[in-house]
Amino acid sequence: MTAQPTRHEPTPDLLTITEAAELLRAPVATLRYWRHLGTGPRSFRLGRRVLYRRDDLHAWIDALHQQANAGRP
Repeated sequence: MTAQPTRHEPTPDLLTITEAAELLRAPVATLRYWRHLGTGPRSFRLGRRVLYRRDDLHAWIDALHQQANAGRP
């Protein structure tokens, strides 16, 4: 009997607001508030769902990191 190779599902490029909140380790309510203010990571609606591109989340995190370190020697 041969072992079956494990199949890994590809990481989805589009995340729901719940998945985005998990990635950011922030409450879903915070992402909704940021959307309301027009701040936070870029998001869009597809039908009735709010979605986030994984690349946009990482770019937003990187931009915040660069801002935080801009004034440091």
